[in-house]
Amino acid sequence: MRTIKIILLSTSLFMFSACETLNQAGQILTEAGLGNPSAMEISSGLKQALEFGTSAGSDRLSAADGFFTNAAVKILFPEEALKVERTLRSVGLNKLADNVILSLNRAAEAAAIEAKPIFISAIKGMTFSDASNILLSGQQDAATIYFRRVTNEQLQQKFNPIIQNSLNKVGATRYWTDAITAYNNIPFVSKVNPDLSAYVTQKAIDGIFHEIAQEELKVRTRISARSTPLLQKVFAYADRNKG
Repeated sequence: MRTIKIILLSTSLFMFSACETLNQAGQILTEAGLGNPSAMEISSGLKQALEFGTSAGSDRLSAADGFFTNAAVKILFPEEALKVERTLRSVGLNKLADNVILSLNRAAEAAAIEAKPIFISAIKGMTFSDASNILLSGQQDAATIYFRRVTNEQLQQKFNPIIQNSLNKVGATRYWTDAITAYNNIPFVSKVNPDLSAYVTQKAIDGIFHEIAQEELKVRTRISARSTPLLQKVFAYADRNKG
């Protein structure tokens, strides 16, 4: 009986080892079958990943509560106006302070979907050289960093009027005016009036890039996120060529 057990154990170990070898061989064959992408494929693959990422990020943030319930991107009072919020709450104006915060996030949510075509246009302008350098970079957010550097000024110019319109549409401007007026009417306070449109514009852009970075991280680290043959080929090549 002991001999039979030993034989069965040896057989099981052999089968496990053989299966493991086959799995490894299958992985190598699969990866080799993808081949090395051309410069055009690298560029197209990276742009495809960014298009998917910007679309997914914009869609998430433009949904109801997309900014408001996302702790990573939620827009609060501007730093220079935090004393406004504290003072309002100290005199029982909690609802007014809450309305300001909610309306700022609603403005960003209303504007987020409008950012998609701006990002897509910027992605299409990326060069082959830029795409290759970004793909093989050791940074998990290299594409997002590059994208932000080359588009931030343009985004500021195009996004600001969108945000301003959104602020008016969701009542943020009215709530903000009410809050600042109520604060400035309190005796002995130093009057403030930060540029609300510029602040929300920057915070909205920051939020969108945060979401894009999360999407980039997914496609770089999760095979399951590589949803097309092109993404599989390009990012498998990046995996093989990690420094």
